Amino acid sequence: MSLQLDGPLLVAGAGRMGGAMLAGLIARGLAPAQIIVQDPAPPPDVAAFLARHGIAATPTVAALPTPPSVILAAVKPQVMDAVFPALARLAGPDTLTLSIAAGRTIASFAAHLPGGAAIMRAMPNTPAAIGKGITVCCANAATTPAQRALGETLLSAIGEVAFIADESQMNAVTALSGSGPAYVFHLVEAMAAAGVAAGLDAGLAQRLARSTVAGSGALLEASAEDAATLRRNVTSPGGTTAAALDVLMATPGLTDLITEAILAAKRRGEVLAQ
Repeated sequence: MSLQLDGPLLVAGAGRMGGAMLAGLIARGLAPAQIIVQDPAPPPDVAAFLARHGIAATPTVAALPTPPSVILAAVKPQVMDAVFPALARLAGPDTLTLSIAAGRTIASFAAHLPGGAAIMRAMPNTPAAIGKGITVCCANAATTPAQRALGETLLSAIGEVAFIADESQMNAVTALSGSGPAYVFHLVEAMAAAGVAAGLDAGLAQRLARSTVAGSGALLEASAEDAATLRRNVTSPGGTTAAALDVLMATPGLTDLITEAILAAKRRGEVLAQ
């Protein structure tokens, strides 16, 4: 079933995340002719993808024949103030502004749009690049149920979608799932280093750590059981896993360290949002 919009999709920023969304949307049947991309220099892989589908990326979009159904704001947060005001002038009364720029509040977009504009703020994460991301959204009061459903449909092209009612929780979301892939990648680094310390060849240690984390994530996704149950299923009393978990679950342990890290990221997000 094809994905159809009442008007064009205007994408500002065709970087990795914007490019991932475009790939997912086209795979779900959105016609390339409905897509307008504003980006002076997309990454080579995204530029090649756009070219294959006959989509031109232009430095600016000065006018459109009809207002866009959706403005997808996917440029870097630090250049949003320079880019978005011109985009806002293209919005119509029924245009949904959907932002995936980290740290940019709904109010920062509303300042450039007419009163009553529908705005959704979203926080995806990098597994979106392979359609395995999770995106958390918050919509303003002007967003209709139909526009909220449209935003969810667009974002589901890159993975799961969840909603929160309180925008102030976005800093916690960013700290957990937005930054979370980096924590998992560092876990692989730490496990590989520990494998070398235990006497393994560095290449084998890296392979074992990488495949173990990737496979465990796939098992977690496929299983109806929660993480705690899966952990207990691997742990024989008095065995090797239990010996390792005695260290990881001590006080302070891994949970304390991860909590401290996520709270630090949340605090930093609050500072950057000011």
